Amino acid sequence: MSTNRTLSDRARDLHHRAFVVDTHADSIMAVLAGERRLTERSDQGHVDFPRLSEGGVSLQVLACYIEEEYKPERALPQALRMIDAIYREVEASQGKAAIAFTAADAEQAAAEGRRAVMISLEGGEPIGTDLAIVRTLHRLGVRLIGLTWNQRNAIADGAGEVRTRGGLTTFGVELIKEMNRLGLVVDVSHLSEPGFWDVLEVSTQPIMATHSNARALCDHPRNLTDEQIRALAKNGGVMGMNFFSGFLDADKSKATLERVLDHVDHIVQLVGPAHVGIGADFDGIGSTPEGLEDVTRLPYLTQGLLDRGYRDEDIMAILGGNHMRVLRRVIGSEPL
Repeated sequence: MSTNRTLSDRARDLHHRAFVVDTHADSIMAVLAGERRLTERSDQGHVDFPRLSEGGVSLQVLACYIEEEYKPERALPQALRMIDAIYREVEASQGKAAIAFTAADAEQAAAEGRRAVMISLEGGEPIGTDLAIVRTLHRLGVRLIGLTWNQRNAIADGAGEVRTRGGLTTFGVELIKEMNRLGLVVDVSHLSEPGFWDVLEVSTQPIMATHSNARALCDHPRNLTDEQIRALAKNGGVMGMNFFSGFLDADKSKATLERVLDHVDHIVQLVGPAHVGIGADFDGIGSTPEGLEDVTRLPYLTQGLLDRGYRDEDIMAILGGNHMRVLRRVIGSEPL
């Protein structure tokens, strides 16, 4: 592990005063596979509760990603297994972690020195075409839903379906409306570009691209164009910087902490600092940028922002304040 940066006392203090939010990690997959526990510090993977504490993360969104073998018929049972595994890990943490149903829950957990965990669904296959299922998932604690993974489903076309030029289905439109009513964040990462524009036409609430970067710097369909970034900002939304090497630079050898900062700079230059955050995709990516090898390295992102001249208040916003703004607006402070 190498980095050209030294962590200053100022960066360390600023980072640990910030409310740090990461809107995407796939760590629960390793738990279900029996590879490790989130309650125990590991040198495998990228995230566990002890390392979240070391990295100063206040709120970690844990994604329920449904692997190909379960789609579509067994998607719902697998999603329920993943939700159950998240609850079991939190219960086994002996008070070191807490499920957050609202933004206020997350803030309360942080005030008590605990890691807040919020549940997301990555891909809408478990929902099928039944709004009763999304209402039930909401009751179980799901608070963010990525409408697709890369393929087409009953909701929309994914980012891998660019040939079809398809967006939201009729059911997808109804789902967005129900998500707005319930207080569920619409996540457009992995969604096709036509689907992105459809969502902005339908949604009355700010959206998130929880783990997507700037396509102008890395031309990949999982990243957002400048036009999309401007529209997301106009909507009041936020995009979380994905640390996957392949989404940072076409030449993966150039994927470093500096390249993550380049993506932040690009978005800030387009729309200001209020619409960018962290969505590392830890434990769901095969390679990480040099200098951000796991969640314990996040303070070095703060150092990098300081080194590039960002103001303290803008750094606090990028680290988590922007995401919390959307969560307060969409999810609210009180459970339904």
